[in-house]
Amino acid sequence: MISKPIRGGNTLGALKYLYGPGKANEHTDAHIVASWDGFAPDPGRDPEATLEQLRDALDLHVVRYRAKRKIDKHVYHRPVRADPGDRILTDEEWGDIARRLVAAAGIAPDGDEDGCRWVAVRHADDHIHILATMIRGDLIQANIRKDQYRVEDELTKIERQYGLTDLSDTRTREYRDAIPKRATGKELHKAQRLGREGTDRDRLRTAVRQALAGAASEEEFAARLAAKGVLFGVRRAPSGDVTGYKFALPAGDESGPVWFSGSKLAADLTQPKIRARFGLGVDQPASSRPGERARPAVGRYRASTTIDHTVRVLDEDLDGGQAAALVDGGIEVLDTLAQTSPVLSRKELHQAARALEYTRVAHTRAADADLRAMRSAARELLYAGPSTGRGEDGTAAATILTSLVLLAIVIAKWHAAQGHRHQADAAREAAGHLRAAYARHAAKPMANLALEGRLMPMPDRDRQANAVRRVLPADQAARLLSEDNWAALAATLAQAEAAGHDPTTLLAHAAGRRELATADSPAAVLTWRIRRDAGLPAPAPAPAPFATQDDLRTSAALSRSTTRRTTTAATTAVQPPRPPAPPTADTNRPRR
Repeated sequence: MISKPIRGGNTLGALKYLYGPGKANEHTDAHIVASWDGFAPDPGRDPEATLEQLRDALDLHVVRYRAKRKIDKHVYHRPVRADPGDRILTDEEWGDIARRLVAAAGIAPDGDEDGCRWVAVRHADDHIHILATMIRGDLIQANIRKDQYRVEDELTKIERQYGLTDLSDTRTREYRDAIPKRATGKELHKAQRLGREGTDRDRLRTAVRQALAGAASEEEFAARLAAKGVLFGVRRAPSGDVTGYKFALPAGDESGPVWFSGSKLAADLTQPKIRARFGLGVDQPASSRPGERARPAVGRYRASTTIDHTVRVLDEDLDGGQAAALVDGGIEVLDTLAQTSPVLSRKELHQAARALEYTRVAHTRAADADLRAMRSAARELLYAGPSTGRGEDGTAAATILTSLVLLAIVIAKWHAAQGHRHQADAAREAAGHLRAAYARHAAKPMANLALEGRLMPMPDRDRQANAVRRVLPADQAARLLSEDNWAALAATLAQAEAAGHDPTTLLAHAAGRRELATADSPAAVLTWRIRRDAGLPAPAPAPAPFATQDDLRTSAALSRSTTRRTTTAATTAVQPPRPPAPPTADTNRPRR
């Protein structure tokens, strides 16, 4: 269950909302399921009861209190919503939940005859609204300091007692500080009204992250923000010291831009965190050597090598600092990869990056070496430029995506070992998006390699199979040789052997990482790693005269689907523009 309080000063206005049709006619059968004395007038069940009567009953102590003192926000409004996967609770169950929560909050403690007046209104299957007035019967304001912590403790007990979805792992300080800041109800309604996919806060956070990904300095960061049309300013104290950054999207109307401080976007987008990030530094991309493959492919191969090296362990002995480095660095790599990838996979990469934001590790210092390596990989992708997704670019994309899928699996397993169920689910969601992106890039080259592998002479295939048995443990070798993708790996090993490489040495190097056992297809992972390490060209279609009828039909189908598919590359260069003038001093605070 989720619940968060709202304070207000208009009891009747709140009641009109609860008993009204809702903003999208979503309210049905509004009625009281519990109240302070069990006898509150209910306009939803009693045709003679009115909202004004209920208002007067709730405000009885408030009116007496105001005769002597002033009070601004006397209304305490707390929605309580069940998880979408939970069963529908009865009115009696919701009434019990409401009584327990008002007691935990300090509104009406158990056995306190002078507790505040309150009602719990239900107008949907999955939630109720608790509405209380904050003046007790002894004309003292209720003490509800730190009520949220007590309510959340009680919600955890309720979930376990009623067999509901346990959300206790989302109620920790670490979880709150790690996840992106949620949009308010007003922001959500504005986005719906304007037909936008996300709120201004969400779109702004994404734009700031994308500008930050791969940046080496504050000046470059500011330049990339300007290139994206993001407004950027600094907040200064009266002494002139910088106290923070603020960001905004152009308003497009007379209302003007809505500014957000970095802390209102995400905990790691504050001015001190961003400056500390630049203080860590990044490695500059290496220049291409004469005769080396096209830059986008080279950047992806190098970045995948860095990711594979960084993902060193998979078991529970992965410490928090390494996990934090994998998450923070992985978000930057994904944001940069999405900006430099073709339309074919850009949406899935963007969604994977946003899912990975919900796996961040708070209050833990990321391992500096690993984090610098991952951010350097992001910079490598940035300066490699836009990829077409065809030929060598497509092969390189498949290679780095296999590395990123394994990275997401490592993050999911670590969070699951720590008992972080929601973070683990978010990492698995990211892995799902990455698998979808991988399938779009890898389908044709893997099919071509598999076709070539099936056409190999049997002695050659047996020789490569024996190399696998010599290198891998018996169980892993048996699994790999039974895969559909084994033929593609056999063809890759044969090509590497023809190029002068030792297949057993390549296999030992590519398989010498423990996370390989969790891969969806170890044969596919080894295929892309070996092709990268051996410098093999993009797979070419097998000779048609030697193909079987099934192979010819498969090849023709792949050709038709690829012809129909548009793989337009990004049209906007991602090279950082010339840094703009430093932002002007501005002491205005961002709007909340």
